[in-house]
Amino acid sequence: MTTINLSTKIKSSKQVIFDLSRSIDVHKLSTAKSNETAIDGITSGLINKGETVTWRGKHFGFYLTHKSIISAMEIPSYFVDEMVEGKFKSFKHEHSFNERNGFVMMIDKIQYQTPYGFFGKLFDILFLKKHLTNFINERNSVLKELAENHQK
Repeated sequence: MTTINLSTKIKSSKQVIFDLSRSIDVHKLSTAKSNETAIDGITSGLINKGETVTWRGKHFGFYLTHKSIISAMEIPSYFVDEMVEGKFKSFKHEHSFNERNGFVMMIDKIQYQTPYGFFGKLFDILFLKKHLTNFINERNSVLKELAENHQK
């Protein structure tokens, strides 16, 4: 299993960041490079516990689909999206929001397993982990900009 841990410091309210993080529309905006679009389930607005979304986006030159469910949520501090259907063997993304000294630390913990045994692990080491890290960092940059501009 591979784990990616990322932290983003944002000067905004916890509720604003929490809502931006679970916004389908903001996700579409922040993942424009991969042409992500919600094709089933919740396709706009805020996603909530027990709801699903199916994403279609272009990664590594191929259009792929990924269906997730929000399996846990504690407003406005925490939520988890987990893969229901997709190319991973398993995929879990924990989103945490902690207030500290006038800032919010947005923490992403992504844990996943690749299929295809040795070849899947090799693909992960060579390409996938870096791709996912860049993908989430890019998304977080957009979230940070929107959240901090919301305060002005």
